[in-house]
Amino acid sequence: MSDGEPACLIEMQSISKAFGPSRVLRDVSLRLRPGSVHALMGENGAGKSTLMKILAGVHRCDEGRILKNGKPLHLPSPREALAAGISTVFQELSLLPNLTIAENMFLGRELLMRGGSLDRKRMRAETAAALAELDLKLDPDQLVSTLSIAERQFVEIAHGIKADASVLILDEPTAALNAADVEVLNRSIRRLRAEGRAIVYISHRMDEIFSICDEVTVLKDGQFVGTRAIADVTPDGLIAMMVGRELADLFPARSANLGKPVLELSGFRATPKASAFDLTLHQGEILGLAGLEGQGQQRIMRALIGRHAPAGGTLRLHGQALKFPSAAGGIRAMARRGLGFVPEDRKEEGLMLGLSVAANLVIGLHAEKPAFAPARSLKGVVQRMTDALRIKTASSATPVASLSGGSQQKVLLGRYLAREVKVLVIEEPTRGVDIGAKSEIYTLLRDFAQAGGAVLITSRETVELIGLCDRLAVVHGDTVVVELPAAEATEHSILAAALTAEGVAA
Repeated sequence: MSDGEPACLIEMQSISKAFGPSRVLRDVSLRLRPGSVHALMGENGAGKSTLMKILAGVHRCDEGRILKNGKPLHLPSPREALAAGISTVFQELSLLPNLTIAENMFLGRELLMRGGSLDRKRMRAETAAALAELDLKLDPDQLVSTLSIAERQFVEIAHGIKADASVLILDEPTAALNAADVEVLNRSIRRLRAEGRAIVYISHRMDEIFSICDEVTVLKDGQFVGTRAIADVTPDGLIAMMVGRELADLFPARSANLGKPVLELSGFRATPKASAFDLTLHQGEILGLAGLEGQGQQRIMRALIGRHAPAGGTLRLHGQALKFPSAAGGIRAMARRGLGFVPEDRKEEGLMLGLSVAANLVIGLHAEKPAFAPARSLKGVVQRMTDALRIKTASSATPVASLSGGSQQKVLLGRYLAREVKVLVIEEPTRGVDIGAKSEIYTLLRDFAQAGGAVLITSRETVELIGLCDRLAVVHGDTVVVELPAAEATEHSILAAALTAEGVAA
């Protein structure tokens, strides 16, 4: 360590790990400094989670060693890691749904009174205090099963922070959070950093990495690529470190010619107070709904599948006038008419996690059959979709829950491609997906459009909307305030229109 260089709190030296014949990590090193937020980045399969599970005591490395404050650290289990001051919030939520928030917060380290019984009053009080630090006003006695995904994620984070560890590992902490929630979390992270904690931050969201992190380490194929100060790297440079390509290279070429209208909204009013607007999606087009979060993009999209009842307007699909579908069976009804819907929360609203890849791919085809029609083999369809979408799975019988985020998203897309729908309505097409898988999904969507399909999407990532779409419709106050070619759009112009309808005229 050179003179003036900050002390190293945790040092992982030359870590290697294999699972059977599969070598997951090869000679990887990582240094964590007190009072810093260290991003760990790489594509799915790069070894990020395995490296952190070694630091968290879940796995033991085959080679290498871990030092804390310069002294060797032995971590045979998560309990020993927590005792050593290392707390982890994994991407897979670990809360027990049948227990209360307070019971989850103190699971395995329950507070006891002098007689040996649980000190529930103190547990509730400390839980409420921990939640308050994250601006959460939840009842500590509330069952976890009644919480939203975002609330569960915050409880998980509060649980990790409550451990009072010197090292906090956050694996995709914002995947289920909106922009306001992310800022609440960032305030807590900055406070922890100011207290001298070392925080490992794993995320696929570039804006978060550059807003909250001090350093970044990149892994690729289980090997160390490099560590950089955030101030010394650009988003394009960081992507190039991960996948060997620049940001612009992730997006396929836009459509040269658009076809006839396939989806038309006329005089559409999302809510009684919203202004009416018209919107048309053409064959061969990818159209993005842009704007600040919560301005009505999701309401507009969900009106098409019956999850939101609009206040007025007409709908035409493939030239045919239709009533807006009802909540009961709306998704199936529209799928029969050639429109597929991919929700933001694929685990809660899209996939059946306990079923196989094959079952998730063809369930829509089974739904089309009459109730007493004989079953038919769809092995050919499954194989065709698995190959065409490059779904990474050992077998089509593998439970879809075990796949990476990118492969899960491909399965959900494949369900509708197998049905040969002509219109895809997609919320957050690459949520929780690594950079490499994002590029593959972008190509899949562009290929779908080039083959005569049409795509309507919304995304929190403005760069994604600009790079992927042909045209953008900026939404403000539940109405479209401006439309513009994506090739001419900038983050600034979109923000100017999104902030206020008057900004359009400017």
